[in-house]
Amino acid sequence: MEAAYVFRVAVRLDPPDATVDPDRFETTMELPASEPETDGWLFFRDRLWRGEVGDDPSFRKLAEERLGVAPAASVEVVAADFREFRTDEAYLDALTDAIADDLGRFNADSVDEVVHKYLGSSVHVRG
Repeated sequence: MEAAYVFRVAVRLDPPDATVDPDRFETTMELPASEPETDGWLFFRDRLWRGEVGDDPSFRKLAEERLGVAPAASVEVVAADFREFRTDEAYLDALTDAIADDLGRFNADSVDEVVHKYLGSSVHVRG
């Protein structure tokens, strides 16, 4: 089983002892998805809303941590956009089963409603 959250992030460099051009660039960041019903599996519920990053400043800080640039005062994630939830069929089946087991946790009537509520139309199943 494999799945990942894919984001486009913009990073700005502001080194104290040099000039850089460009001082901003964009890159793709993939965060592995935790297996359903394990620690961290609710990342989509806690961070996304209708396929968008829910709390942008908080997520940019998380992105800086995951990219390993958080302690650097001269590097900052200035934007982050959710692009897709990339998954295989086995992971998606396990995820939908876990959601179905506790729909009340998501305040929803169906698995499809939960998936759309948090991931929008950004679920891409790959072989």
